[in-house]
Amino acid sequence: MTLVGVQLHPQHCSLDDLRTSWKAADEAGLDSIWTWDHFYPLYGEPDGDHFEGWSLLAAMAADTKQAKLGLLVSCNSYRNPEMAADMTRTIDHISGGRVYFGIGSGWFERDYAEYGFDFGTAGSRLTELRDALPRIINRLHALKPAPVGPLPLLIGGGGEKRTLKYTAQYADAHNTFGPPDVYAHKMKVLDDWCAEVGRDPKQIERTVAIDTSPEQMAWAEDLVAAGATHIIVMTPAPFDLGPALELKERLA
Repeated sequence: MTLVGVQLHPQHCSLDDLRTSWKAADEAGLDSIWTWDHFYPLYGEPDGDHFEGWSLLAAMAADTKQAKLGLLVSCNSYRNPEMAADMTRTIDHISGGRVYFGIGSGWFERDYAEYGFDFGTAGSRLTELRDALPRIINRLHALKPAPVGPLPLLIGGGGEKRTLKYTAQYADAHNTFGPPDVYAHKMKVLDDWCAEVGRDPKQIERTVAIDTSPEQMAWAEDLVAAGATHIIVMTPAPFDLGPALELKERLA
């Protein structure tokens, strides 16, 4: 069975809009609910309303009952890795064990500039992610009490030389984007990295994010054929859950 989730974009909306929507998604039986880790809108009015992701994730954990939850994905640059691990562990307890630890190297330059983080280069951010991953894993193993659930580590990104290698080395799940032919190629590269590092590729959950356009919704079956086991529908305000619910029924 292919899992279907929804990513609620925390921009150009109210907190009530978000809470109503994540409660509705949970009650409707969607498999996962996500938001993102940015400080400003990614599209539309650049200075429009926006909410911080980790705080939303904690509220989501308290408000929901069955769906898996996560950030798609958190930015490694914005927090000390050990602190991020502790935050995720605590939210996992709030949720009763339903949280993913989603992480990536970061890319949105305005976040860095406005909040005083060093943007560096794509290469330096990937090096920082590489160095952070074992620190995160070690901290999760050291925390008391331990996470309630499996707390899978999900890495987001499609870089073939480094991101997919780190996924093979460290992650329990991976997220990237279509179209299906590109996705199939990325999954082949990930499988090759698994072989290189001695990892069973079946240990890594394959998630893929699509938007609500008819074109991308039509990709679903081909993405599953290319290896996706979990499709996440990226949904802007006013948070129409219809596409994700229709996809879940279609793939049942």
